[in-house]
Amino acid sequence: MNELTEKILCKQNISKDIIIKVKNAEDKLKGRFIEIDEISEYNQIKVLNAMQEERLDSTNFNWTTGYGYGDIGRDKVEDIYKRVFCAEDAIVRPTIVSGTHALSLTLSGILLEGDELISAVGSPYDTLLKVIGTEGDEPGTLLERGIRYKEIELKSDNSVDINNLIKSISDKTKIVLIQRSTGYSFRKALTINEIKYIIKKIKGVREDIICMVDNCYGEFVDTQEPIEVGADIIAGSLIKNPGGGLALTGGYIVGRSDLVKRIANRSTAPGVGKDCGLTFGTTRNTLQGFFLAPMIVKESLKSALLIGRVFKDLGYEIIPDVEDKRGDIIQAIKMEDEKKVVEFCRSIQSSSPVDSHVRLEPWHMPGYEDKVIMASGAFIEGSSIELSADAPIRKPYVVYFQGGLNYYHSKYALMNVLAQFEKEKLI
Repeated sequence: MNELTEKILCKQNISKDIIIKVKNAEDKLKGRFIEIDEISEYNQIKVLNAMQEERLDSTNFNWTTGYGYGDIGRDKVEDIYKRVFCAEDAIVRPTIVSGTHALSLTLSGILLEGDELISAVGSPYDTLLKVIGTEGDEPGTLLERGIRYKEIELKSDNSVDINNLIKSISDKTKIVLIQRSTGYSFRKALTINEIKYIIKKIKGVREDIICMVDNCYGEFVDTQEPIEVGADIIAGSLIKNPGGGLALTGGYIVGRSDLVKRIANRSTAPGVGKDCGLTFGTTRNTLQGFFLAPMIVKESLKSALLIGRVFKDLGYEIIPDVEDKRGDIIQAIKMEDEKKVVEFCRSIQSSSPVDSHVRLEPWHMPGYEDKVIMASGAFIEGSSIELSADAPIRKPYVVYFQGGLNYYHSKYALMNVLAQFEKEKLI
């Protein structure tokens, strides 16, 4: 940070003490930053090679109307995705509206009446509970369709209880769901090696059990993706990691071709499958975002490490810890105080390029049981690969920081958070 930058920051009521705190944290993180750079470089070449091998050309950015027959851009996107994720087939569509939708579509496309779904990591993300039917009173849930459901509670150290998971598998078990990220829980996201181990144990019981990974927030964090370590099907959102901040909307599902076909038939109609469905001119944004994604994920990871390092130095409990192997881009900080959570999110919002003037309030967001406060002054509404932070308003008041299209923006936002905490005497 040069003197000119420091002068600008001081004019914005960021104290010299805050600048020094952040500088010291950066110095401690140099080794970790090098590790992240190396992973990013590998993934960048991987994506580039996939686009070259699939012979991406400018005509693929054109699009059709009506049914979408012969949409070569749509098909090219899916060919590139399946190559990067080492899968047999892929569905990548702007009509998949969220990560929850991608997961719901996957489960609904594969599971039949009488089949059993097991969640290997305890209760999954809040919005998926309503898809399953264990919370809320929505029509069309998995339970309503006669699908059985079990969840395996995590052990006291928040690791997956493999022994209990294996014991719970029955002759009706069809899918074991492995949620890579943590939702609104205070535990570490699963690493690729942990996912590999879980899948190996499941397949050791019955090879035909479908191992499904919720890959949201985990793409390009490591040099391998879940399909490469044995997963049968994975799903995620384009306004998280793989969209690179440019995808306007959408979700993806990649995996075994027989499973993707079932899911495609569910998404449109049997006999139609993947052959229809417009991209509405989003192909260019989707692919350019995917091309940039390894670099954007790198910036997000560095941002998460910096904010984790600073708050740990201030005495807060954080997950993952600074030296932990990371499974996703999210940094959780236990605030133990509702006001701190609210002021943290408000400071992130005020540091954003879009809607920085908006004053956030917790509210009853659809799909969630508790009030939620969500900071996301993003170019793409709701994009959590862009700088964002959110938290359910419930004890122990954990705030979840994620995203950051560039590290400098995230660093500035962090200093704004600290300045606001100083002002409110919260530090």
